[in-house]
Amino acid sequence: MFTLTNIIIAIVVLVVLWLILSYNRLVTLSYRTDEALSDIDVQTKRRYDLIPNLVNTIKGYMVHEQGTLEKVVQARNQAINTSKLAEKGQAEDMLSGALKSIFALSESYPDLKANQNFLSLQQELADTEDKIQASRRFYNGNVRDLNTKISHFPSNIVASVFGFSQRDFFGIENAQESKPVTVGF
Repeated sequence: MFTLTNIIIAIVVLVVLWLILSYNRLVTLSYRTDEALSDIDVQTKRRYDLIPNLVNTIKGYMVHEQGTLEKVVQARNQAINTSKLAEKGQAEDMLSGALKSIFALSESYPDLKANQNFLSLQQELADTEDKIQASRRFYNGNVRDLNTKISHFPSNIVASVFGFSQRDFFGIENAQESKPVTVGF
């Protein structure tokens, strides 16, 4: 019944099916990772668009805090112009820290705290920050899955043959977010 030829054909078919399934899984994980990175870009673009409105809203109130406002604008511009993932993570962390400084300084300006436009922008930015963090976690989870699949045997053979490579995590490089914001007067 089972000849040596039939056994060899069955083994070859199983190996080809396994190669196809492994390749397709790597493609799926790669696309999910790209999609997750795109989600981060969408949320950071939303934040970039909100920052000029925030700066314009608080300029009149924070006359003595011009340096802080300039730091926010500078951090925003740096984050926009950064393309490498590790540098982008650092730039985004600097921008988050600069925004935290502005919100901390706003506590000293009661008229600003009562301004509806400022409160609305502050809420939108806080919501956007939460979405950015969720997008980062989603991206890092997809990177973890992709990197794990690429590292495990025997799918690492398929990954190297078809040119799949590990991705970098979108992380915090300088632990800036774990430090409290310092405000000096």
